Amino acid sequence: MFFGAQVKQAGGLLVALRRAETMGAEVMQVFAQSPRQWRYPEANVERAAVFAGAWPASAVVRRVVCHAPYLINLGTTNEEIYDKSCSCLTENLRAAGAMGAAGLVVHIGSHLGAGLDSRLDAIASGIRCALDQADCPLLLENTAGAGGTIGRSFEELARVIEHADGDRRLGICLDTQHAWAAGMSFDTVDAADALVDEIDRTVGLDRLACLHVNDSKTARGAGLDRHENVGRGTMGKAPFRALLGHPRLQGLPAILEVPGTDEQGPDARELRAVRRLHKEGIRLRLVSGQSLSDV
Repeated sequence: MFFGAQVKQAGGLLVALRRAETMGAEVMQVFAQSPRQWRYPEANVERAAVFAGAWPASAVVRRVVCHAPYLINLGTTNEEIYDKSCSCLTENLRAAGAMGAAGLVVHIGSHLGAGLDSRLDAIASGIRCALDQADCPLLLENTAGAGGTIGRSFEELARVIEHADGDRRLGICLDTQHAWAAGMSFDTVDAADALVDEIDRTVGLDRLACLHVNDSKTARGAGLDRHENVGRGTMGKAPFRALLGHPRLQGLPAILEVPGTDEQGPDARELRAVRRLHKEGIRLRLVSGQSLSDV
């Protein structure tokens, strides 16, 4: 696995790159624009080009992932919000492509009680429109499950992908805290195996392109999106050992979106902690007789 983090962008993308290198991040996740404002991405053509030329030369960072703004809601019945969401998604996907990102992670949004069935066509239309105007994979993130959010199960993500004609540029991002909050269990080797099998059965494991590795401030099944430092929340260490050690997940980028040691975001200490759990998970699999050769 390649371990990294959501990186603060104060000072610009090149400053963020140096922060990622300093903390030892092999993967850096950034926003192409302010995550909570409707405006054109700060990663404009010139800035994106400069960044795209700089990060591949890094001795530390091996991959870049972008995250779309939280305001996007392709599931809304509000036409104005829907149109803004489609435009914002397209602009961010273009910016991510120009930055050389491996993908743009997006929260699909909420149907706000209208039901997923009634919004599938609109969601798929917005996704297809964005993909047709950009050159970057789009990664749909699973959700914690509150408020009619779309993606609380992998079946829901699979339905969205199917309605978007199964476009091969569509993938998913697995957020561990969201999965836990949605009621999923992966605190043992067998449970983690069942979760990975479920992903493979629904969306297809070949579409799993990224992990968000976060502990939870809330109990399993609470339906709330509340991140905690890995191993120090309600999940504890066992789920991370069981999941991160899975043979079929090796080689994926794994990104921290946690408060950090001083509540200032992910840092070198948190990266060291998750890398230790990954190594312990690999050893756990070896003790149980499972290894990469079993894949």
